[in-house]
Amino acid sequence: MKMSLLAGFVAATFAISTSAHGLKCSIAPPAHATYAQLAALAKVSKNSAQATALRSIKQAGKPSIKSAELEAEHGCLIWSFDIAIAGSTTTHEVAIDAGNGKVLSVTSETPAQEAIEARNDSQPGNAQH
Repeated sequence: MKMSLLAGFVAATFAISTSAHGLKCSIAPPAHATYAQLAALAKVSKNSAQATALRSIKQAGKPSIKSAELEAEHGCLIWSFDIAIAGSTTTHEVAIDAGNGKVLSVTSETPAQEAIEARNDSQPGNAQH
């Protein structure tokens, strides 16, 4: 009985899932997972995800990584990268599926939008992994 319950949990964890925000991802981590638990679930290395994220930026100029983070976001386990482009004030945020290495989203933010996001993330109850 215990084995079938464990197998069911593993299958549910690794099943293709769709979050409330419409992202289709390969790993839906358990709520309130620690960083160590998230890292144990990730199948794609940070270096591999970073290379994919850099290739996803189509803006002219040399891209560079401002920040990188493994996190549970909108029910998906992702590598999240903030990427700056030389000569531009826009930051590109790229979400890479930590299970299969696919690009889930690419968004662009102005410095003002980044400041609002940082302020919202620092509010109690809004902390990300």
